Amino acid sequence: MLHASADRPSSCVLAPSERISEVLFGLIMVLSITGSISVAEAGREDVRTMLIGALGCNLAWGLIDAVMYLMACLSEQAEKIRTVLAVRRAADPEAAHRVIAGALPPLVASVFQPAELERVRLYLNGLPAPAESPWLRGRDWWGALGVFLLVFLSTLPVVLPFVSPRSPVRAIRISNAIAIGMLFLTGHAFGRTTGYHPWTTGIAMVALGCALVGITIALGG
Repeated sequence: MLHASADRPSSCVLAPSERISEVLFGLIMVLSITGSISVAEAGREDVRTMLIGALGCNLAWGLIDAVMYLMACLSEQAEKIRTVLAVRRAADPEAAHRVIAGALPPLVASVFQPAELERVRLYLNGLPAPAESPWLRGRDWWGALGVFLLVFLSTLPVVLPFVSPRSPVRAIRISNAIAIGMLFLTGHAFGRTTGYHPWTTGIAMVALGCALVGITIALGG
């Protein structure tokens, strides 16, 4: 599951890494259900029960993940408010500089000079007074909707073969093939995002996904 990310582009509801993780999360959830069906023993009633369970499970987890996303957004907003207030209440400019540097990623803070930190301090002091408590913006609600849809819709390609299967065994095999393909594409996209070799990362994601699904099933998930 994902949380609000401070490094996502301002024009995007979710960063690429967040979208990839949400799809992977949805795939693992649904595969933990579809993978528990025996190819040799599956009947139509078993398939129907699995289909309802897979959709219901990811619907529930999509809603839970969306709520967690909103909570993370509130937490992020609260941290920003605390930082601005700490800068304004600092006893002297040097103390304010330490607060600003502490709020930055360490690598970024290490290259900031005192003059640059002072410009940031003056800018923050010139802003309107921050809200007394965090609040959800429109883009946060869109982000929560995006999280829900990514978790839920990522299950559909995997469960579609079970909607009206002529052969449960064939449906299971097609579903597994689709799942493997989606895991590979997820890994390929992750590799491109992180700078790893896309094809190698795609293959590794298939192996990792299958391992996580196996662990989930073994633990009764």
